[in-house]
Formats: sequence, structure tokens, C-alpha cells
Amino acid sequence: MTNRCSAEAPSDIPPRIMFNDEELQLVNDTVSTAEDLVSDFYKMSASQWQRLKYDIKTLRHLQEGEVVHGPFAQVIRYEAKRKDAALGSAAYDFYKICLQDHAILGAIRQHPELRLFPFCLYIVAHELIHVVRFGRFLQRFDASEEEKMAEEVRVHQSTRDILEPVQIPGKTAVFRFYQQWCRNCDSLETLR
Repeated sequence: MTNRCSAEAPSDIPPRIMFNDEELQLVNDTVSTAEDLVSDFYKMSASQWQRLKYDIKTLRHLQEGEVVHGPFAQVIRYEAKRKDAALGSAAYDFYKICLQDHAILGAIRQHPELRLFPFCLYIVAHELIHVVRFGRFLQRFDASEEEKMAEEVRVHQSTRDILEPVQIPGKTAVFRFYQQWCRNCDSLETLR
């Protein structure tokens, strides 16, 4: 099952463009920053954060079924258990955030005002908020389409609330990018 980021990338971008080494370093920096910001926002201790079972991967480390064309990222839920656990009750949810390099880079090419660091920061923070909300049972992973849309509204608002006070060059362009998408949806007025 997947939960996809709401905004979609252009469909005419070649599907297998991957982050280069310099871009990967920026993405790694966004992951660290997003983890700090999201854990602070939810007032989670280091041990609480570590209880969230997730990983973040870019295109070069995704399986074929984890690559999508459209969304900038998706969260996939897997059932996992420790190798030494014999009982089914030892199973837990493991979330994999699958960044779609080709979609992210395609959007940046089509929108030159977007810069990789703030754009990826928004995307990663957004997906981490989903993981936190799933992990805290604030949202069901297998929700109805209507519930998923309402959740997207909440998560976009939380993402903006988290990033708003942080000084990040290029952040305003990212907010504009998502604000424009939100105008096309009912009840997204809160994302002004």
C-alpha cells in the first residue's frame, strides 16, 4: 500500500534520471534537517524517534515496484520482524519513503525558481510527518480516498507550519509551488 505525495511531476520527463553525487549530498542534508525539524515539532525524544521504523531511499536503491511516475515521493508500508523472532506477534510496520529523483529533478527543470534543498526539504518533511502520524495512530495507512485527501490537507499544513519559522533560502518558491496546487483542491484554503 502506498500513500503518495499530493503534487505530481510532469509526465513528459524521462523516468530514470537519478540524483548525481552533489545532489545526493544535498538530499542527505535535507533528510537530517527534516528529521530534526519534524521530531522537534512533535516534541519527540531521541528514543521516541528511534521507535519509528522507516528508511528513506532514492531512485538508485528502489525496487521496480517502488518507482512511480508522477508523485515526488511515496510511503510504502511493509510488515517486518526481527530475524530471531519466531512469533507473528513480533511483526511491526516498517515504512519506506521512496524519493522519486526523476520527478523531483523534472519539477526543478520545469520550475527554475525551485531549488533542490528547500524543495526536497519540503518533500522529506512532508513524508516524515506521514510516518509520524501513522506511527502514532493519528491516521490509518489504509484510509479511504476521502480520508487520504483530508490527511494530505493536514500534512501540507503541518509541513508549512514546521518550515515557516526556519530561514531557508528558496523556501518561498516552494510554498508558492504547493500553494498553487492546493488552490485546485476543495478545502485547502488553510494553506495560504
